[in-house]
Amino acid sequence: MRKVAIVGIGQTPVREHWGTNLRDLAVSALRDAMEDAGVENLDGITVGNMLSGAMSEQEHLGALVADYAGLDGVEGMKIEAACGSGAAAIRMAVKAVASGLMDTVGVVGVEKLTEFSANNVTEALATAADADYETTMGLSFVGINALLMKRYLYEFKFNKNDFSIFPINAHKNACYNPNAMFRYPITLDEYAKAKIVADPINILDSSPVADGAAAVIVVAQENVSQYKGKPVSILACEVGTDTVALDNRENPLWLKGAERSAKKAYHVSGLSPKDINFYEVHDAFSIISVLSMEASGFTEMGTAIRFAEKNGIDIKGKFPMSTCGGLKGRGHPVGATGVYQVVEAAQQIRETVAKEIQVERNKIAMAQNIGGSGATVITTILKKIV
Repeated sequence: MRKVAIVGIGQTPVREHWGTNLRDLAVSALRDAMEDAGVENLDGITVGNMLSGAMSEQEHLGALVADYAGLDGVEGMKIEAACGSGAAAIRMAVKAVASGLMDTVGVVGVEKLTEFSANNVTEALATAADADYETTMGLSFVGINALLMKRYLYEFKFNKNDFSIFPINAHKNACYNPNAMFRYPITLDEYAKAKIVADPINILDSSPVADGAAAVIVVAQENVSQYKGKPVSILACEVGTDTVALDNRENPLWLKGAERSAKKAYHVSGLSPKDINFYEVHDAFSIISVLSMEASGFTEMGTAIRFAEKNGIDIKGKFPMSTCGGLKGRGHPVGATGVYQVVEAAQQIRETVAKEIQVERNKIAMAQNIGGSGATVITTILKKIV
């Protein structure tokens, strides 16, 4: 298998894009990534998306994006893995290039949700849960995560406000990301007084759905000199799965899909959790930040909050997280999120983010994208090419 690298990145701002349709968002990010890489043609494209059929009444995104990007006849496919669709599309591109089937593959994650009602979006997102045993019982994703958070508070005796460290950090970093949706800080007092969405989760625990697209160009690392963009090595991009429904898990507070995915990524890359310089966590809800850290081996079960407080997860801390705002500060355009995470990690390695959020130790990054409540998890490890 060949080593692979990213040589081009592109992204749209994460916003309410009322005047831009799904295909134009995708094409904009993809063409920017192609320009960054200095390529006019691709061997194939993969499109990460969750809800284009349900919300925009548009499937067949692979061929559609290829057509409107001017890539006549290029192989294109849509990849769906719930909120993990973006990184799943990167995984498919990595496999195609590493195997030698293709040399240059474009990946674009795209989602458009804000023009639809909150009820419709909530119902559509719930299709990533177990239809027979969760959604028919009235569970939404915020409800599922509220159950996890409530249980965590009970098991490990934390105060609700202890979780504030994660959204406060995300918002602080988002202030310096021009593509972020929420570019303002929040305080502990604001967190403590925030409106409850599903007890104990409040509005500041929850990432916002949004519109946006992000893209990367994946190539064989041996060929990076042929491209214009500054290359970043992909050491691993690995998938782990678990049951879709929480009630089928041995311990709902342990994300076995994240554990499996991270362990595979560490094995393939030859690294360990101690080697990771910064972490782009899937902070869809504050509780998921905690569970992801623990399952990925950064800390023992029940200790992630104390780990974050002790080590510091801000830019100057020992373990920076959500360096460009994460899902909470940047926004969560579901099927595009996993690609945004990798783009932002690549920007850190390239040292092209704002100086206020540039991490000092930026050699090795980990991005983790989660589908559902942990049923599909894709862990990507990136490294600076010296």
